[in-house]
Amino acid sequence: MEFFTDLWQFLKERKKWWLAPIILVLLLLAILIVVGGGSAVAPFIYTLF
Repeated sequence: MEFFTDLWQFLKERKKWWLAPIILVLLLLAILIVVGGGSAVAPFIYTLF
């Protein structure tokens, strides 16, 4: 959790708000890959890419 708080502080201090959507999309893709990797939904997720 400390990583996310450090990242949030970096975004606030440096005014790098354009990085927030990129990080959010990468995080969502990572969650999708982890969840879909070991389930019956995996073939449907792979067709998205």
